[in-house]
Amino acid sequence: MTVTTRFAPSPTGHLHVGNVRTALHNWLWARKHGGRFLLRIDDTDLERSKEEYVAAIRADLAWLGFDIDGEERQSARFALYEAEFEKLKAAGRVYACYETPEELEIRRKILLSRGLPPVYERRPEGAPVPDGVAPHWRFRLDHEAPIEWTDLIRGAQHFEPKTLSDPVVRRADGSWLYLLPSVIDDIAMGISHVVRGEDHVSNTAAQIQMFEALGAAPPAFAHEALLVGTEGKLSKRLGSLGMADLREAGIEPVALAALLARLGTSDPVEPVTSLAPLIAGIDFARFGRAPARFDEAELALLNQKILHHTDYAAVAPRLPAAIGEARWLAIRPNLMTVAEAAEWVPVFDGPFAPPPPEAADLPVLDAAAAVAPAIDWDADPWHALTDAVKAATGAKGRALFLPLRRALTARDHGPDMRQLLPLIAKDEALARLSAR
Repeated sequence: MTVTTRFAPSPTGHLHVGNVRTALHNWLWARKHGGRFLLRIDDTDLERSKEEYVAAIRADLAWLGFDIDGEERQSARFALYEAEFEKLKAAGRVYACYETPEELEIRRKILLSRGLPPVYERRPEGAPVPDGVAPHWRFRLDHEAPIEWTDLIRGAQHFEPKTLSDPVVRRADGSWLYLLPSVIDDIAMGISHVVRGEDHVSNTAAQIQMFEALGAAPPAFAHEALLVGTEGKLSKRLGSLGMADLREAGIEPVALAALLARLGTSDPVEPVTSLAPLIAGIDFARFGRAPARFDEAELALLNQKILHHTDYAAVAPRLPAAIGEARWLAIRPNLMTVAEAAEWVPVFDGPFAPPPPEAADLPVLDAAAAVAPAIDWDADPWHALTDAVKAATGAKGRALFLPLRRALTARDHGPDMRQLLPLIAKDEALARLSAR
């Protein structure tokens, strides 16, 4: 069996971190097993679906590094849905219903008031059909046998069909709801594994009977815990945190993948510079049932750690021309994002105005200006400079190093000066040490 997974977003908005987590786990599972990862655009809602969102979904997946092996559009498959629907109708597995939403709500309240589960009650056979009312259609669940499967994350699952309402699969205007077209597509596309959120568990129970009614074996299912925010509950922020926001914030796609791959598992989140370790490590047996907590601060810190291990070649196209490999290696331990590299160009090449020195620092700076011209800039100019200034003034520690760092970089903190100073032109450094 070829492992085949799918990501099935609706193009009614931009992808957010919850969507991306689902896409990631499906992609990782397919790649780990040498299988296929398919994109299915669930655009049955023709009014709300927009091509701009389809383009954005493709662009976001490409930015994340999730290559796809095929794409389907549900809007192009209506003829297939119609044919399969007719088979189910002929077999008595779908049936027409005429209740209004108001009638269903009244009946639901009556059942609840009696202490009964608000399960849809089927119309008696032969009940009169209202004139001039278009029906909606429900899938008839088989009440005779329990619905059971072994979930890759949740383990053994058991549902009694009598406790479930026959799900609506088609509206009165002929448009499709999610459940049945998804099953038809999963069969036609050869989907072997469906990875999605735990909010779909009851849908899965109904869909398993749909697979069987259409003569197909159900795929394997993995229902993962939903993301929550740092406040410990579902966060509206997570539902609106799109890839454009993260790109603008300077988040590396591999950082987002590294965090989302491990959230909700027993494995630690680790800085990686490629998706390969995440592919090797995906294992649904290591996923837990507790909500997966997403923390933007943790993502930013992980992004920083990953940059500290990122080779120059991986970021060169996004760096200013003045930042070559040696300069990148010098400054990367002090970067939160790649964009911050541009702030170091004046440090290397000028111009910039160092802060006015404090009176206590003047002896150190005067000594530095005096000894610096004789230093060999091709060896280790930082230690040569500090050794000479220390010998001339007796300064040491912070009193020695901080005035020199400020004069040379206009910063109190930064990269190792032994690595940084040789990357500044000697004439430029001499001018900074002499400036008052």
